[in-house]
Amino acid sequence: MSQSTEYLKVEIDGAIATLTMNRPGKRNAMCDELLDAIDAFFSNPPEGVRAVILTGTEGHYCSGLDLSEHVARNAEGTMRHSRNWHRVMDLIQFSGLPVISAMYGAVIGGGLEMATSTHVRIAEPSTIFQLPEGMRGIFVGGGATVRVGRILGADRMCEMMLTGRKYNAEEGFTLGLTHYSVGEGEAMPLARKLAAKIAKNASLSNYMMINAISRINDMSKADGLFTESLCAAVSQTSEDAEEGLKAFLEKRAPVFR
Repeated sequence: MSQSTEYLKVEIDGAIATLTMNRPGKRNAMCDELLDAIDAFFSNPPEGVRAVILTGTEGHYCSGLDLSEHVARNAEGTMRHSRNWHRVMDLIQFSGLPVISAMYGAVIGGGLEMATSTHVRIAEPSTIFQLPEGMRGIFVGGGATVRVGRILGADRMCEMMLTGRKYNAEEGFTLGLTHYSVGEGEAMPLARKLAAKIAKNASLSNYMMINAISRINDMSKADGLFTESLCAAVSQTSEDAEEGLKAFLEKRAPVFR
């Protein structure tokens, strides 16, 4: 099944899907059609896909909302547009598929909001992280106050937005905006390697990690510990857990469903 569109190229290689944002000359700036294509993929991923790589074309990840195509909206329309971004970013984060961002060039505004909805982030030296909305007279609307703010902290994010400050790959690694800082041309090879490794995990374990950990972080200590126990009970009594233990005792790699 092909889900490629004009703006999003989808390539399936076994259990791994590679999604390439494709707006040449626009630094892969986000338009409604690109957002809709991403929404469609994560709403109905191809059968057998167990991990996703998200990247961009022509040396950029995503430069955020395409302001040249900005549609004037009233307050209600702007709120609903923002809430749709929230819905799609939540879908990326919580669909149950592990998502790896292979980043270079612009990871700006909405591009950073999208990157921080993914689970593993890899940055090449050309990567620039920025939230320039303050310089445009607007405010973030795709989830940055929650996702980026929880990585940087409210104080540092506020300074980043007030000043338009840019962080490079190494600074982003130190701050937690990326998990891996790699050399030029190394992001995609590492993304494929990690995706292949993650795809071999039990899908239920991956689902639990993706859906439980960030939510537990929002809970009280007592609620979080109880939820952890529920996740442990479900996963540790599954067929995959039985296979994992059997494979360990037989000194072989497990073969999960």
